[in-house]
Amino acid sequence: MFGYRRGAPLNVLILLGTMSFLLYVDRVNLSTAAGPIMKELGMTNTQLGVAFSAFGYSYVIFQVFGGWIADRIGSRITLTVCGVIWVATTLGMGMVESFSALLAVRLVLGIGEGATLPAAARALTNWTPVEKRGFAQGVTHSSSRLGNAITPPLIVFLMLTLSWRASFFACGAVTAVWVVVWCFYFRDDPRTHRDVTPADLSEMPAFRQMSAKGADSVPWVALVKRMGPTMFVYFCYGWTSWLFFTWLPIFFLHGYGLDLKSTAIFSSGVFFAGVVGDTVGGLISDNIMHRTGNVESARRNVIVASLLGTFVCLMPVLFSSNFMLMFVSLSAAFFCLELTIGPIWAVPMDVAPRYAGTASGFMNAGSGIAGIISPVIFGLIIDGTGNWTLPFAGSAGLLLVGVVAAFWIKPQDQLGSSPAATRFPIPAE
Repeated sequence: MFGYRRGAPLNVLILLGTMSFLLYVDRVNLSTAAGPIMKELGMTNTQLGVAFSAFGYSYVIFQVFGGWIADRIGSRITLTVCGVIWVATTLGMGMVESFSALLAVRLVLGIGEGATLPAAARALTNWTPVEKRGFAQGVTHSSSRLGNAITPPLIVFLMLTLSWRASFFACGAVTAVWVVVWCFYFRDDPRTHRDVTPADLSEMPAFRQMSAKGADSVPWVALVKRMGPTMFVYFCYGWTSWLFFTWLPIFFLHGYGLDLKSTAIFSSGVFFAGVVGDTVGGLISDNIMHRTGNVESARRNVIVASLLGTFVCLMPVLFSSNFMLMFVSLSAAFFCLELTIGPIWAVPMDVAPRYAGTASGFMNAGSGIAGIISPVIFGLIIDGTGNWTLPFAGSAGLLLVGVVAAFWIKPQDQLGSSPAATRFPIPAE
């Protein structure tokens, strides 16, 4: 599969892809089940927005902290503990009886999911060569978008067959299976894995991990300075992505008056476009890297093109009332938006391979902050104006800001090394 032989490296990639899939099923199932939950708990759109954003508070905090933990103790233990928390909170979602209980469960879910993507980046840094990082990040994140795409029809089916509460119980049970498999199969150092071959080791980068005893500390000031522009660009990306993740099914349900089944179908259509975008963005980034050896072009330039494409595709959503045109535009916008993922998640691995978990946590905190603010603003605008498309105008503006900020991303120089020492060579043909 795109340069991966059968064996442990491919299995690890599949495991991380499965994690990303389940991560987003457990994260966005609330948006699909929001209709009956709002009705049963007597919630307003603003309260639903607050429930969405509650996840973001703890999620942001545990981005950096969780990434730092993964750098010190490894991804195996970190993701096992995180998985246990996802299972408990997903089961808890099926038992909430009040708005306050819903908020509490979402806050704890944010703790469990906050460390996952930085910990996954930590794992990929040790298991993936530089020239495959864009694809590896793209395919794992495309799995998360597949989770987005599968969740609406899956949750609707479970709700119609059983109940909205049973849908959460089923998701929690499946996640528990992944936790067990991950804990028993994965190893932080590929060289200690029983299935890794000499041919695998010849392609892998040097194993890098901080000392669990704290012998080498994180260069916090330098890391924040280097990752700051990437974090801000990811905030701009995240503002729009969180509108899709949290509000899209409700947008179709109430903004266009679709029934529950149609809402699930059209939501899945948009999210499937993101599945393709994630993988394509990673392949484009790696292809540029392979042809030129220029990591700046492979990462930054793809990010700039992706955000510009999203801006253009959102315009019909703002100015047209035709449903099919709006649906096609949203699908194209989400495809372009997700082209960003492969290259931007490769940046922390390029800049700070020794501190990849912490660096990824800083970057993803940008999206987490957007996840706190964006859903609440969306709910307030809807309750205040009744206009379901107006929030996308703010998203379009932030995308342009992200384009400008992307020119400050400098992935070509590793933290603590001279620029000349960290240029990436063009691979031999």
